[in-house]
Parts: sequence; C-alpha cells; structure tokens
Amino acid sequence: MKYIESFREGERINEIYLCKFKQAALTKAGKPYDNVILQDKTGTIDAKIWDPGSVGIDEFDALDYVAITGDITSFQGNLQLSIKRARKVNEGEYEPKDYLPTTDKDVNEMYAELMQYIQSVNNPYLSKLLHTFFDDEDFAKKFKFHSAAKSVHHGFVGGLLEHTLSVTRNCDYFAKNYPFLNRDLLLASAMFHDVGKLKELSTFPANDYTDAGQLLGHIMIGAEWVGEVIRTIDGFPEVLANELKHCILAHHGELEYGSPKKPALVEALALSFADNLDAKMETVREMLVNVPDHNLEWQGYSRLLESNIRRTSC
Repeated sequence: MKYIESFREGERINEIYLCKFKQAALTKAGKPYDNVILQDKTGTIDAKIWDPGSVGIDEFDALDYVAITGDITSFQGNLQLSIKRARKVNEGEYEPKDYLPTTDKDVNEMYAELMQYIQSVNNPYLSKLLHTFFDDEDFAKKFKFHSAAKSVHHGFVGGLLEHTLSVTRNCDYFAKNYPFLNRDLLLASAMFHDVGKLKELSTFPANDYTDAGQLLGHIMIGAEWVGEVIRTIDGFPEVLANELKHCILAHHGELEYGSPKKPALVEALALSFADNLDAKMETVREMLVNVPDHNLEWQGYSRLLESNIRRTSC
C-alpha cells in the first residue's frame, strides 16, 4: 500500500483510502468542486474533485473507504491530491488497520498489565468495582480499541488503554515514593479517570464527540457511570464512593481545564499530576516523532504546552 506519509509531488496514486471529510464547494468563478480529506494510519491529505459530475467519479460520503486515482500536486507549500477517479469499495476490499492511527504497543499485553494492577488492589470494594468493569469482555474489547482523545494526545486506536496504563504506572510510583497516599484509592482512580471517554467519543473511524460528550464531557460521564455501578455493590462505603468520584471529577486539576472540582484530596492531586504528566509527554512525542534526530528547528507553539519546543541537541 502507498501510505500518505510517503506521497511526493508529481506522483500518480491508485489506492484505497478512508474519506475522513467531504464537502461541496464553489470556486471563485462559481464552478462546483468537492473538498475531501483522505486518511490512512500515517496521516491525512487534502484532496479536491474539480469535476464532481465527470465519468469515473462515483458517489461516496465521509467515513466511506474509497478507491482513488489521482495526482499529487503542491499548493501553498502543502501536498494536495487531485482526484481523477473515485469508487466506494466494499467491506473485504480493504484492511481497516491500514487506515486508522494505532498504538505501537501490544494492546493485549497492556491490558494484562492493567489487570495485574487491579489484582494488587486490596480494598474489597474497590477491587470488586474494578473487576466488574475490566473483567467484562465487551467492556475490555471497547477499552482496548478506543482512543483517549479526538486530537491533542493519544488520539489513536488503543490510545485510551495506553494512556490509562501510563497514568496508573505513574500513580503506582507516587504511592511508593509518598507512602501517605492511599494506594488503592489512587490506582482505582487512575484506572477510572478517563472511562467516560468510551461514551464521550464515538469509535473509529469517526472518533468524534457524541451528543453526550458534547453536553456532559467525559469527566461527568465517568463519575456518573462509576457511581451507577457502585450502587450495585452491597455495602460499598458512601465515603469511599464519594472520594473515588471526587478524584475522577478533579483529575484535570483546575476549573479552567474542565474539572468540575479542584483536588481536595491528596490522591486527587496526585492523579491530576500523573494525568497531566502523561498527556504532556505524549504531546511532545507526537510533535517530534517525525522530526529527524539532527533537526533542531523550533516546531511551533503548542497550545497544550503553552510553549514552542524543539528537539534536544544530544
């Protein structure tokens, strides 16, 4: 397969790609054309259908897989694909894994490690709650596949699992380094902190905000979901339930970052640090992953990092 990251100006392309976006538009002269964004696992490219009604251009919509014939051109310094022929393809003509950004780690190994952390939780109520979620096969399948974001960081298949495991590792380290932390509460909070993203974001290939995601957000969704399951566990202490939900509600650390509450427990504070650390490290990794080791050019302002960054010199 010819991946988008390898496109070069002047090439003729004959491949199948995922249509991420499609919209009819008009040129300055009033001639109709289609704006299209095509995607594979290596990235996206802006594409144009300059004559939408011509022979060889079949009907297709966003999120369809489309067989494309076209030419790579350059416009204002960026590569662009001029589509000459397009045909919606059927299931079985493509391999979905070629078109979706995916973690480079083994999802089954990551999930097994997460389950080891669950086994290490001693509190019987938190243990029961964790097993109720993570032992469920349908939940596990979704959790392994889901992203952790539409963009910003971990916005790929397996991203939610990769991020959750990394935050849990950070919290386990915090608990060892600061023994006054309640390890069971902290680890359970880490594993549940972004569970609401399973309902906030739709699955790939759309990976977009659901109606609930737009109205409530993953923090509120997660706290409510965990609370619902807690109520099915006989004798679950109310104080412990409130502490766990508080950690979920406060895990962004600041009100302006979307947390309904600021951390009022040391475990909530530690969780917010662990989450923020992993999010920022992944943001930097994603910014630099395609930058050659010898390239010390500044990469531009990052909204999440609030800074311009470049590679380290050694």
